[in-house]
Amino acid sequence: MTGSQFRFGSSDDARRTEDAPLLTGRGRFTDDLGVHGESHAAFVRAPVAHAEVRRVDVAAARSMPGVLAVITGRDLADEGIGTIPPLVLLPGRGGKQMFGPAMQVLAAERVRYVGEPVAIVVAETAAQAQDAADAVMVDFDELAAASSVASALASRGPAIWEEAPDNVSLDWEDGDAASVDAAFGAAAHVARVRLRDTRVAPSALEPRAAIGQWDETTGRYTLIACTQGVAVVRKLLAENVFRVPLESIRVLTYDVGGGFGMKVQVYPEHAALLVAAKRVERPVRWRASRLESFLGDTHGRDGELDGELALDKDGKFLALRARTTVGIGAYATTYAAVVATNNTKNCLSSVYRFPAIHIGAKMVLTNAAPLGPYRGAGRPEAIYLIERLIDTAARAMGIDRVELRRRNMIPPSALPYHAPNGPVYDSGEFESVMDKALALADWKGFDARKSASEKAGRLRGIGMCCFLEVAGGSPLQEIADLRFESDGKVVLRTGAQAMGQGQMTVMPRIVAHQLGIAPEKVRVIQGDSDQVPAGLPTVASRSTMMAGGAIVRVCDEAIEKGKRLAGHFLEAAAADLEYVDGKFRVTGTDRELPLLELAQRARAAKDLPAELAGGLDTIATFTTQHMSFPNGCHICEVEIDPETGSVQVVGYAAVDDVGNVLHETIVEGQIHGGVAQGLGQVLGEEIIYSGDGQLITASFMDYMLPRADELPSLKVGHHSAPCATNPLGVKGAGESGVAGSLPSAVNAVLDALAARGITRLDLPMTPQRVWSALHGKGTG
Repeated sequence: MTGSQFRFGSSDDARRTEDAPLLTGRGRFTDDLGVHGESHAAFVRAPVAHAEVRRVDVAAARSMPGVLAVITGRDLADEGIGTIPPLVLLPGRGGKQMFGPAMQVLAAERVRYVGEPVAIVVAETAAQAQDAADAVMVDFDELAAASSVASALASRGPAIWEEAPDNVSLDWEDGDAASVDAAFGAAAHVARVRLRDTRVAPSALEPRAAIGQWDETTGRYTLIACTQGVAVVRKLLAENVFRVPLESIRVLTYDVGGGFGMKVQVYPEHAALLVAAKRVERPVRWRASRLESFLGDTHGRDGELDGELALDKDGKFLALRARTTVGIGAYATTYAAVVATNNTKNCLSSVYRFPAIHIGAKMVLTNAAPLGPYRGAGRPEAIYLIERLIDTAARAMGIDRVELRRRNMIPPSALPYHAPNGPVYDSGEFESVMDKALALADWKGFDARKSASEKAGRLRGIGMCCFLEVAGGSPLQEIADLRFESDGKVVLRTGAQAMGQGQMTVMPRIVAHQLGIAPEKVRVIQGDSDQVPAGLPTVASRSTMMAGGAIVRVCDEAIEKGKRLAGHFLEAAAADLEYVDGKFRVTGTDRELPLLELAQRARAAKDLPAELAGGLDTIATFTTQHMSFPNGCHICEVEIDPETGSVQVVGYAAVDDVGNVLHETIVEGQIHGGVAQGLGQVLGEEIIYSGDGQLITASFMDYMLPRADELPSLKVGHHSAPCATNPLGVKGAGESGVAGSLPSAVNAVLDALAARGITRLDLPMTPQRVWSALHGKGTG
């Protein structure tokens, strides 16, 4: 299958088809839904970062108007309610097992971050619930807190968990340390960087919301919530929190207003609402305020990145050494271990030849909100480290930064390329991608633009980033369920979850293309654990690669079934049938049977042979041995006002290789969004806790999201080297924008500041920090 055969969405007549209800107020987000007889919940949250819970006095709250129940952590312990563990625990150095503390539903004995739920109040109205929550009195015995990685690792820092007195959840390594050490010993030059990776808030447009229900007759819980996949949520709730069979819990997800990794997690509120619904025998609903989102949503990034690059006298890379520390917060979330280790490790070779690579990573417990995946999820950290090392080496060795990259790029002739950090690259034309980006950005014309800026009293800089990331997630398996319904529609059931990426536009078209029918004949069902196949949530830019691969597989298998079924009705051997334009035809004749007509005839038939029973309905699994490797080159251009420290992004060019581009509008939208989030972290986004663990940046008055007028018009180009490990030839597109924008923007700012002798500045590069650096006041 080639890209030209399967490309759509490249012209005005092929727009996204799912947006009209979302843009006209007809979306069905969780907080839009009403359930008969519903009540409302509010949570009592810890006002301190670290404390023993001595007493929770709920007497006054229980007597307030409209209150139906007040439930505490000790109540849950008495009922045998469990905790929410991570799905992934990894062995560390010497085989020592990771300590991955599970999240409490409601804290009973100790709180470990500001905002941790302590009690839930249920009342007739949301206002009554909040008033009663404010009346709950909690007696805390406050303890010393360690809200940052540095304070948590300090020699006399407070232990957040007794099981980890040094606050290290996992000390992990990967690679050939001996080969790396030998290469550094023989190196003509060594470049070193230490980078700060600021903690950030995902800030989805739709806050988290959920509705818990209990049916006494069936003995089933139902959770309606905005998630990134219902299967994992059901699994963790059933197996770990309630300890009931999977069938005893149903999870429903409707429209989702952005997730970015944050809505993968099973949250304490999910479980508490279900407990409360059973207690009051009514549905219980809750929606997070924006303050609660800042306090309780999983955060992203947060760490220190140390890197060393060994080079010979000609600038050839000899080895790479990386050391990372990642602040995971007070608990280990679902995929925290993957984010902090393998996701970074797998990207360390990027598009370059590194003969040897070694990484050491520490996951550090802190008195902060738990850390989870956030767009890129460990991958941008690797690229940031590499690209800063390359620019640093180029400046020190007097080699042009473009030329240094070019000398070390993996050529197409080396593919498939077995990278020393493990991945096997199947496709990519990295130098061609870089050359396209240089042309798109008018790199050669930069000097003239810089001179013009200098005449206007401004500093101008340009930065580049070549990158490769991994996409697909693990396990590399996905199931698709295809059914031919009585209304004449073909219905696809998939565990993938739409949340803005365009799945409901692309998936029907893949089915339609494979089956040769109109897209209007295809319906997609997601977000119902009773109906969709179990599998991974929508993470790791995997949906088109993995779910798309499963769709191709299930359609192909349905067609093969159809040949046998059509042969029965046409009185011909299956081997004599061909499938063209949605019809089964006896080869060399005009005898044919359309697919959808065949499905209806099979449904109505009473005397089908046993081997044809079930008609065309098909379930298929797609499995691949390798991830895909989206790559690209992004170039950012900035202008700095030295009088104010203000940084303005004045140009941005991105050329991405996402394999076959199925829908150009959607791919470019994904790149735009990723670029905006990467630039946001560079220019101002930062979650800040005080020394005692209080959240300082708890609103959009304090937490700087980039505004539309702060972003430039983006120039986006494509270079497609089709992926060879999935039937669509696609690579993930959802996260590459972050991987390219964060390093290229930092490189651009430092290129501008180099004129004043400044070669290092930590994130975020706010006006205050830039001004301080320019005026010798430190870097904040």
